[in-house]
Amino acid sequence: KSGLDPGGAWHAWGMACLKAGNLNSAREKFNRCLKPPMDLNQLNHGSRLVQDVIQYLESTVKPVLIADDDYFATLRELEATVRTRSLSLEMMCEGKIQHNSYYQECLFYLHSYGTNLAIISFYMRHDCMREALLHLLNKESPSEVFIEGIFIPSYESGKLHMLENLLETIDPGLESWGVYLIAACKYLQRKNYYHILYELQQFMKDHVRAAMTCIRFFTHGAKSYTELGGKQTWLLKIKDHLKVYLQEVSRSSGRKKVAFTFRKKMSATDVSRHINTVDLQMEVTKFLHQCESSGTSQMTDSSLPTLFGNNNMKMDVACKVILEGKNIEEGFGIAFRVLQDFQLEATEVYSKVAKQLVKQQKYSEIRQLLKCVNESGVAAKNDGDNIILNCLNEFRNIPAEDLDNLIQDMDSDENKIQAYVKCQKLRSAYLVSVRQDRARALQLVQHVRQQAESSGDHVVQAICAQWL
Repeated sequence: KSGLDPGGAWHAWGMACLKAGNLNSAREKFNRCLKPPMDLNQLNHGSRLVQDVIQYLESTVKPVLIADDDYFATLRELEATVRTRSLSLEMMCEGKIQHNSYYQECLFYLHSYGTNLAIISFYMRHDCMREALLHLLNKESPSEVFIEGIFIPSYESGKLHMLENLLETIDPGLESWGVYLIAACKYLQRKNYYHILYELQQFMKDHVRAAMTCIRFFTHGAKSYTELGGKQTWLLKIKDHLKVYLQEVSRSSGRKKVAFTFRKKMSATDVSRHINTVDLQMEVTKFLHQCESSGTSQMTDSSLPTLFGNNNMKMDVACKVILEGKNIEEGFGIAFRVLQDFQLEATEVYSKVAKQLVKQQKYSEIRQLLKCVNESGVAAKNDGDNIILNCLNEFRNIPAEDLDNLIQDMDSDENKIQAYVKCQKLRSAYLVSVRQDRARALQLVQHVRQQAESSGDHVVQAICAQWL
């Protein structure tokens, strides 16, 4: 009469019937106020009213048979019970749920008015993981429901191995679970739970992704190559995963149907290339670990470069290897292979090394670097000259004798003149210029004269003018 919503009254009446043990009457009352959710896959446990009913039933477990629950048990109630059993998708787990009418009531309300997450969570609470998984598959629920309802509760309660065994029992190839497993991996990565992630990837036989996780274990948090030296077992694990993947690819290449759709794929060529990278990183690690242990290490960069980074980082590795040996020659071979394998810009690396050597005042080492570059067999004609030119920006810090020796080591007279001009040694630039053939000498001396004029060197300016 007052136009108020009767839902609250029906719910209170239903709860009263439940508490009185009159289960059938309770169903009838709740039918007037409970509604199934619009979206069965929403990430919650349904309406508060349904949750209250389930909570009460779960807290009032009576180990009695269905016929004894209600004094007024009728044929209609028994039919309702049979209907509830069929609603549970023939997935009753043995034990208390199957034989207890209160749990049967929970399933009736969950299937009638609850979400898939609520049903799955109910099974998980009562140690019926298999039923939870089968319900997930039968309803084709999204991966979020798997993560929230099954995966998180499993690893939090230490039942990850049990979950893995069940997944394999239900589908030995794991193909049905592909979407859910990939979602679980992404979830673990977001949470930075890399140890659980690695365990899961091994279970999935997803060897390429497992290798990538091992790279993270190897590189993450290391502040020195001494630390990386102690983590070399991860490099061996990377190789093992990649080799197993290669074997699986070669075995399946003869088959028409390609299996393992959810596992990360990679061409055999790329896998072989990555194995070579790991081998080279092992060599780099051993070498730099040895350098740090023997105290020859000079560089104090905060970042620790490895060959698993981008090209700039790989170039930093090459520089580090050349600079940290007892002398330039000791690490040059490994650095040269890094440059060759990854097709890096060699001159840029050598110039960077030369600049570091200038800062460290190791001028004779620059000459040794040039010797190594020239003997490598792949240096272009002007590479050595360009390395010297690039490190002359710091010429004011280089003692005169060492500066002259460096410039004298250059092959091209043109480059020597350029170097002398850059270092404001205009008299030396003039002396090299006049040794060229007449036409070119005219141009060069003219250039030196202009430089002398702009820098206010009247002596060299006069000498140039007189020659011209």
